[in-house]
Amino acid sequence: MNKNENYYCVILAGGKGRRLWPCSRERQPKQFMDFFGVGRTQLQQTFDRFSQLMPIDHIFVSTNWEFAHYVEEQLPELPKQNILREPVHRNTAPSMAWAAYRISHLNPKAQVIISPSDQAVFKEQAFLQNVKDCFAYVENHDCIISLAVKPTRPEPGYGYIQLGEETAEKGLYKVRSFTEKPEREFAQLFMESNEFYWNTGIFISNVMNLVTALRKMLPVVLRLIDKEGMEISLDEELEFVQENFSKFPNLSIDHGVLEQSDEVYAQTCDFGWADLGTWHSIYECMSRSDNDNVVIDSEVQLEDCENNIIKLPKGKLGVIQGLSGYIVAERDHVLLICKKGDSSALVRKYVNEVHIKYGDDFV
Repeated sequence: MNKNENYYCVILAGGKGRRLWPCSRERQPKQFMDFFGVGRTQLQQTFDRFSQLMPIDHIFVSTNWEFAHYVEEQLPELPKQNILREPVHRNTAPSMAWAAYRISHLNPKAQVIISPSDQAVFKEQAFLQNVKDCFAYVENHDCIISLAVKPTRPEPGYGYIQLGEETAEKGLYKVRSFTEKPEREFAQLFMESNEFYWNTGIFISNVMNLVTALRKMLPVVLRLIDKEGMEISLDEELEFVQENFSKFPNLSIDHGVLEQSDEVYAQTCDFGWADLGTWHSIYECMSRSDNDNVVIDSEVQLEDCENNIIKLPKGKLGVIQGLSGYIVAERDHVLLICKKGDSSALVRKYVNEVHIKYGDDFV
């Protein structure tokens, strides 16, 4: 596949990954782990995917300064200046603002894709073709496109996009609304309506449109650095970020940019997708044994067990009998056994309680 000099990518890799605790920890979140035992971390797999489309020096990784050493170790071919080390944790809109500023000064004709680092893509060539088609569209249209996937179950842990009117481009729709993580009853209604698709969290735009949208959403900080005709060195840019990044509001791309923009579209896709951010979503997307157990890169002996998801450390053997509908996960002196269900809120509750009672070593 030909690499295009106007294609750029921003991989978001700054999350703490608490929803996959205790295997994902603050010292090493899930995106920097070979979670499934395939030989590459989630960050590396995301990088491999996009490096097929564009030169390596067109890929940027947005992460927190405390995780930057993982990026350097796992992606040694990536230029160090392409690691955007955020001095404090913020949400995804400030991350995109910094990346868009950098890319717009490198190439004002750039088409940019923003992607999380913790997703599974099962039909890679179909995915890359969808991305190329969207790049071609945003090259000549000032809009933001969200890649959307038809739901296969009423998943409350995902965001949803309501499709509006279809454009002249096949599968490209104006977005009517965004809904973040609805209750399961609403997710069921969304799926049955055929109007709602899963929001993959992958967005595509031309860079100048992104800059314009972000100037409106985050004016307080950006107007200090992004004045017309103002040119600053890389060192000055990094100094500015160090001093001012904490002033950005804690806004996600969805709430800070997409919901406030007029020209937002959804490209309906079928490339086999899963968000690997929660135990429940991993369970739903992975192949299962005859008894509906999902065992992730672990040695276990199961008897009379069903509907469980299990991940144990290397070198440990689990012998489990009579368990149904549970998460069993262990890492670094923490063993979690809890009902699977919609586990995100429950796991987050346990993380907070453990942090308060036992301190940083266990989270």
